[in-house]
Amino acid sequence: MKKYILTVMACLFTVIGAHAQKYCYVNTEYILDNIPEYKSAMQQLDQISVNWQKEIEAKYAFIDKLYKDYQAEQILLTEEMRKKREEEIVNKEKEAKDLQKKRFGYDGDLFKKKQQLVKPIQDKIYNAIKKMAEEQRYAVVFDKSGDLIMLYTNAKYDKSDEILLQMGYKAGATETESSGESRPGSGTSTGTQGGTNKQIRETGDGGDR
Repeated sequence: MKKYILTVMACLFTVIGAHAQKYCYVNTEYILDNIPEYKSAMQQLDQISVNWQKEIEAKYAFIDKLYKDYQAEQILLTEEMRKKREEEIVNKEKEAKDLQKKRFGYDGDLFKKKQQLVKPIQDKIYNAIKKMAEEQRYAVVFDKSGDLIMLYTNAKYDKSDEILLQMGYKAGATETESSGESRPGSGTSTGTQGGTNKQIRETGDGGDR
């Protein structure tokens, strides 16, 4: 019986401790949308992407011309000339594919450029959230824009504007829910200091106590 009572008491303390924790949420997507440097970085990335895509398309257009010219002149070429032209086309195709992979492939130039432009902003957001959580003693800060499904959020526990102000940016109108339900958030999030591209929304299960 004594063992049973101790077990029950341990469970009660666990439940009480859990309820004593403070929770809040932020919306990283909303925060990023209110940071001019982020918008500028994304515009720059879009332009770079367009330019690189045009560069690749120009190479494939040149290859297409080489192939059509080869087909039209093939009957007039010697065996040696045909082989030389075919090798040229194959080499040009390889160059175009290699360039495409270099620009847009995994860990390619576009990814590295995005890390260069966006990661410092993400790190700044993460550090601001960490500072707020430590100062106000939040046990958990959820990301509303992440994969975590949030069926309900109370705007009282949305700290997005507070994070923007802490970072020195003008805060917009905090998202509020007019009814008891909010739509599930979806997107990426930047909750780790390592800083993958993330956007920070979060849900307040517990709120300030």
